[in-house]
Amino acid sequence: MADSNFIDYVKFCSRSGAGGAGSAHFRREKHVPKGGPDGGDGGRGGHIILRGNAQLWTLLHLKYKKHVIAQNGKGGEGGRRKGKDGEDIILEVPLGTVAKDAETKEVRFEITEDGQEIILTKGGMGGLGNDHFKTSTNQAPRYAQPGEEGIEEWIILELKLLADVGLVGFPNAGKSTLLSSISAAKPEIGDYPFTTLVPNLGVVSYRDDRSFVMADIPGIIEGAAEGKGLGLRFLRHIERNSILLFLVPADADSIKEQYEILLKELKEYNPELLDKNRILAISKADMLDEELMEEMKGDLPKGVPHIFISSVSQYNLDKLKDLVYNAIIS
Repeated sequence: MADSNFIDYVKFCSRSGAGGAGSAHFRREKHVPKGGPDGGDGGRGGHIILRGNAQLWTLLHLKYKKHVIAQNGKGGEGGRRKGKDGEDIILEVPLGTVAKDAETKEVRFEITEDGQEIILTKGGMGGLGNDHFKTSTNQAPRYAQPGEEGIEEWIILELKLLADVGLVGFPNAGKSTLLSSISAAKPEIGDYPFTTLVPNLGVVSYRDDRSFVMADIPGIIEGAAEGKGLGLRFLRHIERNSILLFLVPADADSIKEQYEILLKELKEYNPELLDKNRILAISKADMLDEELMEEMKGDLPKGVPHIFISSVSQYNLDKLKDLVYNAIIS
């Protein structure tokens, strides 16, 4: 997992630039021996800015940035010349990136649109030059304002995948196989738990050149909301999905029981997840006949649309796409 290109969590020190000091300068020219104050303002310190980039899907490029430091503003000069602003630092991030205060865990904002820019750490204001402090009773102020200090803070960036459909299921439920069967995604597939160690996204082609995005979330186990297994690390990716597609294999001891355990983990992590539309797909249905399917329907949870599918034999995959797409647009 350490070698994975998918990084959805980074922590770094963000330090904005200090503002430049204002100038306490006086106009001095030939024939003007006692010119008035003409000190310019200091330049603003550089901001740290996050910008959304729809072409990015990971925070890998920020993994080794432990300190991000913007430039200080320059001091003002005579002739009311303003100091140069410190150069901003722009960090490009994938859509769905959430910025948090590392100490309080308070969510600052979320980047959701391509090209969206939000200031993460604001640069210090430049100080005012002595020209601003001239009054009728003090026409030669010999002081100017210092620039504001920059801000230094620890920031956490978390990525929550933006997808239409999130695949929810225990390890080995067949999520990766399904995603590879109905999209161009090529996730690792194996007959052992936690084959999927990072979320995978796939674009599923639908009728009339329409499509939707499906995310294969690493397998949940009982106790995931408490941090067991892959735990909280990937549960947050489900928050951004419009539809939750629960996948339970046909050879499970109790399909209803597995579904309810998965539902319980999502509820404990975030009760709002239960407000999303849910579909239940029973995978590995190529081992069943029609009579057995009818018999198994009595063990299915009530009130949840269900469908028997097989990724290997392609059984009912087109009907599954219809079911999912109609749920997305409804």
